[in-house]
Amino acid sequence: MRSLWRDEDAQAAVDRYGARGVGEDLALRTYSARLLGCDPRLVLHGGGNTSVKTIQRDVFGEEVEVLCVKGSGWDLGAIEPEGHPAVRLAPLMKLRALNRLSDEDMVAAQRQLLLDPGAPNPSVETLLHAFIPDKFVDHTHSTAILALADQPEAEAIFAEIFGGRVALVPYVMPGFDLARAAGDAREAMPDAEGMILLRHGVFAFGPTAKQSYERMIALVSAAEAYIARRPRVALQPAPPADRPAAAQALPAIRGALARAAGNAWPGRWILDLRSGETARAIADDTRLPDWAGRGVATPDHVIRTKRFPLVASGDLDAAMAAYGAAYRDYFERNNARAGGAKTQLDPLPRLIAVPGLGLVGVGKSSAEAAIAADIAENWAETLLNAEAVGRFEPVGEADTFDMEYWSLEQAKLGKSPEKRLARHVTVVTGGAGAIGSATARAFAAEGCEIALLDLDGEAAARTAKAIGSRALGLGCDVTQAAAVDAAFAEIVRRFGGVDIVVSNAGAAFTGAMADLDDAVLRKSFELNFFSHQAVAKAAARVFRAQGLGGSLLFNVSKQAVNPGPDFGAYGTSKAALLALVRQYALELGPEGVRCNGVNADRIRSGLLTEEMIRARSAARGVTPQAYMSGNLLGEEVRAEDVAQAFVFAALMRRTTGAVLPVDGGNVAAMLR
Repeated sequence: MRSLWRDEDAQAAVDRYGARGVGEDLALRTYSARLLGCDPRLVLHGGGNTSVKTIQRDVFGEEVEVLCVKGSGWDLGAIEPEGHPAVRLAPLMKLRALNRLSDEDMVAAQRQLLLDPGAPNPSVETLLHAFIPDKFVDHTHSTAILALADQPEAEAIFAEIFGGRVALVPYVMPGFDLARAAGDAREAMPDAEGMILLRHGVFAFGPTAKQSYERMIALVSAAEAYIARRPRVALQPAPPADRPAAAQALPAIRGALARAAGNAWPGRWILDLRSGETARAIADDTRLPDWAGRGVATPDHVIRTKRFPLVASGDLDAAMAAYGAAYRDYFERNNARAGGAKTQLDPLPRLIAVPGLGLVGVGKSSAEAAIAADIAENWAETLLNAEAVGRFEPVGEADTFDMEYWSLEQAKLGKSPEKRLARHVTVVTGGAGAIGSATARAFAAEGCEIALLDLDGEAAARTAKAIGSRALGLGCDVTQAAAVDAAFAEIVRRFGGVDIVVSNAGAAFTGAMADLDDAVLRKSFELNFFSHQAVAKAAARVFRAQGLGGSLLFNVSKQAVNPGPDFGAYGTSKAALLALVRQYALELGPEGVRCNGVNADRIRSGLLTEEMIRARSAARGVTPQAYMSGNLLGEEVRAEDVAQAFVFAALMRRTTGAVLPVDGGNVAAMLR
């Protein structure tokens, strides 16, 4: 592992943060914490923590010795100075003299000692950082260190690698007891450069930010070198079998998760597939059932992945049922040991190993699923490294349960209410256009994961990026069925399935029917009818594989029922699309799929350009504004209004075969 420290970058951080009134100690603490947080081999998704002991002024302007320690909710990779709230150090140190300190009292004391009462909660390991006397303290869950710390002979291995350079602490549940044990171990080895918490992680410390950081890099590098001298674990691939296609396997897993949840837990989950070399090495090995039953690489990961992954082979429903039963037994055993006061969490897996496919993260959102998948890859790498050295033997059941059901650990996940369409994956075709992009934004605001398809792939990607970092934008010619199928397969690989499809792509083709070239008419039908059929077929396959129903929504047009002169190619293809909506409603209704349409009129978009607005308004002898608001309400209808109609249609749980007019009131276009 290479040090990323650069003196010029460190000074730039001091200058940048100094302009905001941040002292040099905290500026350098922020700089080196970000260096640690940017490397997933050291820190994953809010893991690890860092601190510095320094001087700050209190409300009276008096200098106070404080511990600036990572605050709850901050990720080291993006931390800012305010992410290290200052806690008065002297009274923290007094706590060390106590014989015991409950978690509740520990948290209360830490909050009471904050210099800024509005700052985030300090880390649950604040006391550990306080009791280590060094100025700068860094803590990570290095993959290489964990591969050695999760060994039955870990103490002998670390003695061989480090000699007297590191202190060793047996596994202790985080909190007051661990803080005292770590403080005692550090004092017993005053010349140590770091500390290994067995089956947990590694600490480095020093008088400067640079030394503490580079000691961490040196410790991890030594562990990596030790592992590299061992031959990679010999894989034992299972007998060749048909590799399951992600496009079929992932929707089936989503359906099995929903059936396992029943009515007790939310039924829809987002998936994240990892099928790289390491993930496949684990998933395809004959030892997978044994490896999957060993446990998490570090107890900190259990709140994201639960203790074990589910091995998805054979009957998925049976596998889910067995996993749930085993989890309930695990809870009952350990809850009885812990006094019976815990409330069981849902028994569904957060990590699924699929032989022939890879590792799948499960979450309430794509971001949460990605976190589980990242940890899965970390677990796989840790396990393979550990097996190359000896035996992967992480922390046991009781300690894992205590961490999983530790209130301070669960608090990291947050319990905010979910939005109305959370856990739903929405696909919008024509996604880079005015109506498509507005629709995608409207569904994203309701909590959906978003996939945009557009003929202009770059525009789709830009629109997706503007919506959110997890939105997906793909180039797709929806008039080509093979391209549509490939796009849906990519969406399924990204999110695990599909729940709502807004088939929106279209274009207006003009000309009097009697003079119309047949090629123009056929082109109109290819885009305005057959592309919707291709999208609907692709969506139906995913809906059926999931067994969760779904929502098919189509952008029809008022032209379908109220044709205009010289719009025959457009109007006839849209009339056919209206019939398609009703046909799908008829045929897919028994499967729980709702099929509805929206009839919009006079929306500024690629269909109705500014040039066309001027021409149509001039032909009617009115101003462009009067033309655009020429409806019963006298209001121009916007793309955002159409988007809200699509959202409304998706939320109508007992409606199918309906068409919603979004035209401000057009008597001639009213359905009869």
